[in-house]
Amino acid sequence: MLHQKDRLIYLINYLLDEHNAEKNIPEDEAAQKLLLRKLMNIRKPLPLNDEFFKIQDEYLQEELKYADIVDINDLTPLKEHIYVWQGDITCLKVDAIVNAANSTLLGCFIPAHNCIDNIIHSKAGIQLRLECNRIMLEQKRPEIAGRAKITSAYNLPAKYIIHTVGPKVSKMVTSLHREKLSSCYKSCLNKAVEYNLKSIAFCCIGTGQFNFPNQMAAEIAVKEVSDFLQNSGREIDIVFNVFKDIDYEIYSRFFI
Repeated sequence: MLHQKDRLIYLINYLLDEHNAEKNIPEDEAAQKLLLRKLMNIRKPLPLNDEFFKIQDEYLQEELKYADIVDINDLTPLKEHIYVWQGDITCLKVDAIVNAANSTLLGCFIPAHNCIDNIIHSKAGIQLRLECNRIMLEQKRPEIAGRAKITSAYNLPAKYIIHTVGPKVSKMVTSLHREKLSSCYKSCLNKAVEYNLKSIAFCCIGTGQFNFPNQMAAEIAVKEVSDFLQNSGREIDIVFNVFKDIDYEIYSRFFI
């Protein structure tokens, strides 16, 4: 069995060979991990052999052992079935996490970009991009804002990833933007019902690269989730996952 260091070097060498790139692998382990992530990010959704996936999965699962995994069962709800938790969504052990995707649905191709889409794809593994690509080839068009698709979560502690594309705001928020963001939450919750999920963690859809105002986005998110819990008859635990302090303050105020 390979050691973790050997797995890391194997994966880097394999992906460098794919790109016919010069093998200037840094000696520092942190730099090696960053290089692997960048190579995964830029890789097109092309087939890979079973050996690569075996070693990649062993590597990512070993990395997961050192992550601060948080089980939803260890969280305290602020209201029945509603939680607010600040941290890395890829460390949440829930039935599904929500990814704020782009219209290609293939993940972020910018090397080591700090968006949630990039982080989720990097930690889930290359299989995620391949599954998303199969979905998009069948769909034959870019993903429309407000819809949702579901995939396996692969090497994440969650079981599934629900991908949704939020509305892009350039200048001012319109009624259509609000409608599309509402639809994102409704579509994700419908997927949760369809797959009989017991828990789902929402990121702050649309507030990052897509420029939806944080307060307004939170108001829409809380309304859609509250309406769902009140009207659907489903007992699904819902986490509002936030990363920034401002979002934690905004969401927490709704449940004081």
